[in-house]
Amino acid sequence: MKTKKILPIILFLFSIHLFSQPQDKEKREQIRTLKVGFLTTELSLTSDEAAVFWPLYNAYDSKQNEIRSKKTKSLIDKMDDQAFAKMSEKEAIALLAQSESYEEELFKNRRKFISSLKGVISPIKIIKLKKAEDNFNKKLLKQYRDKVLKK
Repeated sequence: MKTKKILPIILFLFSIHLFSQPQDKEKREQIRTLKVGFLTTELSLTSDEAAVFWPLYNAYDSKQNEIRSKKTKSLIDKMDDQAFAKMSEKEAIALLAQSESYEEELFKNRRKFISSLKGVISPIKIIKLKKAEDNFNKKLLKQYRDKVLKK
């Protein structure tokens, strides 16, 4: 249970790290390419399905990244130790509300995306998509951990 709560946080922090370094643009593109290949294989998309699926997925993924980036920029400055020490209850409540708002925005975008997939790919493939995304993220995180531990 704890792993399900911790994994998104770790992935979020990892994505912050990836998106905060402009010189890593090539690595982000490489990860994106690997993700496309992984999802295509896992979903067994036909060429007709892929032609409709990928523009929808790319728009969804861009929006999710935009929301996460906006969240990161607005919250990261407020998350250092000094800010916590000086934070009032009122500020903490406002920060929680802002964080919940971003989470709701991410959820709404996901729900809209899933709705747009209905009729494009089968419901089974829509469910497989979530599992494939989770598996890809786990695989990516494992590779990252392995790389960090080797250093």
